[in-house]
Amino acid sequence: MSEARYWRSLESGRIVCELCPRHCELTEGQRGFCFVRAREGDRLVSTTHGRSSGFCVDPIDKKPLNHFHPGSSVLSFGTAGCNLACKFCQNWDISKSRHMERIAEMATPEMIAQAAQRAGCRSVAYTYNDPVIFAEYAVDTAQACRALGVASVAVTAGYMDPEPAAWFFSHMDAANVDLKSFSESFYRKLTGGHLQPVLEVLRYLACETEVWVELTTLLIPGLNDSDQELDAMTRWVVKEMGSEVPMHFSAFHPDWQMREIPRTPPETLFRARRIAMGNGVRYAFIGNVNDWRGSSTWCAGCGQLLIERNGYSLGRWELTADGCCRFCGQKIPGRFSGAPGQWGARRTPIRVGAEI
Repeated sequence: MSEARYWRSLESGRIVCELCPRHCELTEGQRGFCFVRAREGDRLVSTTHGRSSGFCVDPIDKKPLNHFHPGSSVLSFGTAGCNLACKFCQNWDISKSRHMERIAEMATPEMIAQAAQRAGCRSVAYTYNDPVIFAEYAVDTAQACRALGVASVAVTAGYMDPEPAAWFFSHMDAANVDLKSFSESFYRKLTGGHLQPVLEVLRYLACETEVWVELTTLLIPGLNDSDQELDAMTRWVVKEMGSEVPMHFSAFHPDWQMREIPRTPPETLFRARRIAMGNGVRYAFIGNVNDWRGSSTWCAGCGQLLIERNGYSLGRWELTADGCCRFCGQKIPGRFSGAPGQWGARRTPIRVGAEI
């Protein structure tokens, strides 16, 4: 355990966690909604600091990040718990667990950074469950990674208060933020959260930081896939974040508490991509279906294929060493480093620390 940041004492004798918009008020021995932030005496502690549900080397494209050192490998890990309650969660065995059920390995931030370096990973991803709730562990690890030249990637729903968000993202190099819907009703009923705090974090990331940002929306049939909602969402992204922020539209499959909802038809993803690009989104991708055209990067200037993707494997590569289109010279937004990585679609679990 380590003492948490962003909490204060109340006159009532409770302490309030100020990391995320829930502002859980806790009495002695009580845990927050996320389950892993708890009151111990007169302080708030993070109960999963230094403890993980496991480590795996993944393709960066799986996060998904399509314009952040494509083809490179990333050391991924998470803890347990979550500060949202998505009924459609596809990592529910981790995010909905009580942490002692899933925590399997102890590893210090320095051990994680060194393991990433040994494995040849360009970055470390804080993922599987939301790093917001293990922010102290993620930031400590990011600092250790930065000292070794390893980048840090947050895969998050962005449900965080403004001051903690500024602290947290100052240590991140890239983020994929899950914009679950563009409806307050959807957020309230299906995630147990609210839309506006997420939009505020997205504006902050796009306008006030150097963090490379991509967005993902899981399209659920009949719930967040209407033309009207997709139109409003993508117009907002272009207006508030810019036309060069990549957007990923991925397919839902029945899981957790929404097993009665059918899988997302591929046509829904194609339609979402068309709407996004029609509204000015220059880089719109589809995921969780086999479609190389919709998952590849095309030049927004001349329309040529620049990065061919087949699943998580790369094919044709038509970028110059400084990230420009070879055909028309247009600069492609992202973080590129000469030749693409060759990690491919492999997923390799590794041992980093000591078994619990």
